[in-house]
Amino acid sequence: MTSGQPAQGSPSPNAPRSDGSVLARLISRRVGGMLVRNTIVSCSVFAVGLLVLWILVKFAGVNKIFAAGVGFVIANSLHYILGRSWIFKGTDRDLRTGYILFLVNSGVGLLLTTGLYGLLLKWSDVNYLVARIIVSLFAGLMVFILNAVFNFRQV
Repeated sequence: MTSGQPAQGSPSPNAPRSDGSVLARLISRRVGGMLVRNTIVSCSVFAVGLLVLWILVKFAGVNKIFAAGVGFVIANSLHYILGRSWIFKGTDRDLRTGYILFLVNSGVGLLLTTGLYGLLLKWSDVNYLVARIIVSLFAGLMVFILNAVFNFRQV
C-alpha cells in the first residue's frame, strides 16, 4: 500500500524536469496547470490594481499616473506572493532574489506591452481596448515563461 508520496529517490511532482529542451518542457500538462493558475492570479491581481487605482484617484485625490504606479506595485507584489505559494509552489529561489527577478520580469512585460500596444495602435485599426487585451496575452505569456524558467526554476 502506498502513502501517495513519491518513492524515495523519485523526483517531486513539482520539481522541474531536466530532460529535453526548454520548449519541450514547456509543453507539458504540469506547465499547463501552472499557466492556468498564473492566468487566474494575473486576472485577479489586475483587478486589484485597477481597484487601487480607482480608490486612490476617486477618494484620495491622488495623481492618476502615480496611482497607476502604486496599483502596479501592489498588484505585482500580490502576484509574486501567490506565484511563490501557488503557481510555482516548491521553488528553491531565495525570497528576496525571487522578488527582484519577478520585478525585472514584470519590467520586461511592461516594455513588451507598451511596445506592442503602440505598434498595434499605429499600424492597425484595432480598437484600443481590444489591442490592449491582445497585447496582454503575448506579454503575459512571455513573463510567465521568464518566471517559470529563470526565476522560480520550475521548467
